[in-house]
Amino acid sequence: QVQLVESGGELVQTGGSLRLSCAASGRFFSSYHVAWFRQAPGKERAFVAAISWNGNRYYADSVKGRFTISRDNAKNTMYLEMNSLKPEETAVYYCAATGVKGGTYYYDRKYEYDYWGQGTQVTVSS
Repeated sequence: QVQLVESGGELVQTGGSLRLSCAASGRFFSSYHVAWFRQAPGKERAFVAAISWNGNRYYADSVKGRFTISRDNAKNTMYLEMNSLKPEETAVYYCAATGVKGGTYYYDRKYEYDYWGQGTQVTVSS
């Protein structure tokens, strides 16, 4: 079992920056694929970014060039650095994790992930 706890969400102005963290409990964090999703009010939870167990990074088109996902396996933690934030990016941000299962890693699909955090609120004021 893996437990995930997000932190770092807060109120920020348009154009501002934030760094979210996701701390994982349990062993073998380094062997997990991990990702960030976000859910705005009244909308579906949407993929933001993912990083595979071996360090491959994937991003939603809307955040490429502004967001950076990273992980520190020694600290069992992953991060999402967000720059040039926009009001429409106001949402609850969730981290997710899954063990390597073999086959294709569908990094942007919610069903791919077995473990989820409780979320952290990011509010971007206009």
